[in-house]
Amino acid sequence: MENLGRVTPATAQVLEALLSAESVWGLQIVKDTGKKPGTVYPILDRLESAGWVQGEWDTTEIRKGPRRRYYRLMAEARPLAQQYVREQQSKLPSTPRPSPAMRVNQWCGA
Repeated sequence: MENLGRVTPATAQVLEALLSAESVWGLQIVKDTGKKPGTVYPILDRLESAGWVQGEWDTTEIRKGPRRRYYRLMAEARPLAQQYVREQQSKLPSTPRPSPAMRVNQWCGA
């Protein structure tokens, strides 16, 4: 498993999606992250080349349509992936939540 170097917010989002399940379909990662396929698939390729992710083509012939590629985060990559996700989440600005009294006043027009 190679060091990823700099981890972008988009990479952290892909890692977060991979952490959510044992095996994730590539297009599901696109949907979960809200990123475009042209962003997600190069990240998945980079993670696979670095040994963080194992990709595997679906062998089911029952489902119609193009074959799906499923991605699985390797066990040894999990702790580092969790660390990268936590670091990116800590960089996000926290949005202050209005107090209940403030929400009531806004709702009542006060």
